[in-house]
Amino acid sequence: MIRLVLRDITLAVRAGGGFGLGLAFFLVLAVLIPLGVGPRPEMLRAIAPGVLWVGALLACLLSLDRIFQTDFEDGSLDLLATAPIPMEGVVLSKAVAHWLTTGLPLTLAAPALGVMLNLAPGGYVWLTASLALGTPALSMIGAFAAGLTVSLKRGGLLLSLLVLPLYVPTLIYGAEAARRGAEGLPLGTPLALLAGITLGAWACLPFATAAVLRVNLR
Repeated sequence: MIRLVLRDITLAVRAGGGFGLGLAFFLVLAVLIPLGVGPRPEMLRAIAPGVLWVGALLACLLSLDRIFQTDFEDGSLDLLATAPIPMEGVVLSKAVAHWLTTGLPLTLAAPALGVMLNLAPGGYVWLTASLALGTPALSMIGAFAAGLTVSLKRGGLLLSLLVLPLYVPTLIYGAEAARRGAEGLPLGTPLALLAGITLGAWACLPFATAAVLRVNLR
């Protein structure tokens, strides 16, 4: 599994699709929002947690179709299905690689972009914490949706339509945790719910994703 994770990380970095594209989109969003809503510091401070969370979610969405599609097209996924490692392990490895090349860079870049959106000083730590808790769920839920559409040609639009409703709870609790942290309010409940979503996704969805991949490979 470690070799599979390293392989996917190497391919993502070489192709630039996951690592570079997600960060570039995140940066462009943080630059354009102040231009669109105006430079008023109070307004930017109020919307910064939600904007950064929406940006991270959409940046993760950009690279979801590459989780399984490339391996499906070149036949590597068929070989992985017959390898000694179970298909659930393959799904876990690919979700980990996706998070390391997309979710983790976005989490680390978010505080710097928060400066551009005038995020409150107390919000940087909790923004980073909420993204660190929530982005793994985005990767695993995205892997499930990518598995459903892996055999479809040009299934990117369908993938987006499938995964966006599944992302809504993570977005709600993640943005709420970041907002409460920025305003100095208690945030134990949204953080606990966010952690629950992530743990539930990583506990259940590898089995569901492996099942739909086996169906698509028949």
